Amino acid sequence: MTLRCTVLDDYQGAALKVADWTPVAGRVDVQVLREHLTGESLVAALADSEIIVAMRERTPFDAELLRRLPNLRLLVTTGMRNASIDLEAAAAAGVTVCGTAAAPTPTVELTWALILGLARHLTAENRALRDAGPWQSTVGTDLNGQTLGLLGLGRIGSQVARVGAAFGMETIAWSPHLTVDRAAAAGARLAESKSSLLRESDFVTIHLVLSESTRGLLGEAELRAMKSSAFLINTSRAGIVEPEALLKALHGDWIAGAALDVFETEPLPSHDPLRSLPNVLATPHLGYVTERNYRTFYGDAVADIVAFLAGEPLRVLEKA
Repeated sequence: MTLRCTVLDDYQGAALKVADWTPVAGRVDVQVLREHLTGESLVAALADSEIIVAMRERTPFDAELLRRLPNLRLLVTTGMRNASIDLEAAAAAGVTVCGTAAAPTPTVELTWALILGLARHLTAENRALRDAGPWQSTVGTDLNGQTLGLLGLGRIGSQVARVGAAFGMETIAWSPHLTVDRAAAAGARLAESKSSLLRESDFVTIHLVLSESTRGLLGEAELRAMKSSAFLINTSRAGIVEPEALLKALHGDWIAGAALDVFETEPLPSHDPLRSLPNVLATPHLGYVTERNYRTFYGDAVADIVAFLAGEPLRVLEKA
């Protein structure tokens, strides 16, 4: 019997190109969906699938969706954490959920691309050059000697901190359980508090996991506490910053600008004001989108399927 496997949200059509799927040939019929589906269209597309490969958190799998997919037996998510999958509901439905390895470096690299893009007004200057506009219309912000503030100093944040040191920046960090020693190991100084980090920093970059304790961590009061010359960078999760407060801060010039790779709704609606605000540098959730990472994602997904078919599933995710 051939099983149906559906690969979701493969925007670039990369899944079948970057990994070798021959280990499941003849046993699994693989279909790839390149467009993001929701609602009834999603249910219809997945109705006959025993196996689903999901890209990060692009498609949520809540209890209701899982209930409507009675054929589903294996759900593979890229990465080893996916807050959009209801693991308890999956277990109750008899669905095995497996993950894949993932590298932190692509998000680190994009974070610095965004910081540099903001500091040197690359979007505006590139647009002016292409449109035969003014030659040099902005004055860049130096990184050397400035203060880099990191909210979160885990796998990604600690690497961002080391790059900051290479630019000659003073690096400070804060998270609820961060210690002096852990901060020092990454070349950062532990900020006295979240508030002091926001007051002191010229660039504030977020590297925290979205949870009940971090949702809405930066609201109106926190954004008002930042320097009017400071920049906010978010390559983590949109929910960590209150959306209405962020719009107020950008419209009101409470801060100099923001670089955003994550949004409450993805793909970002065409009418969303974040698409057009002049002090926003936005990218379409590219943090993990690199060739090497995709090879790891889809290569491990194939291995997960092979192991599941052998009755020995790999990298199983379970509710803590």
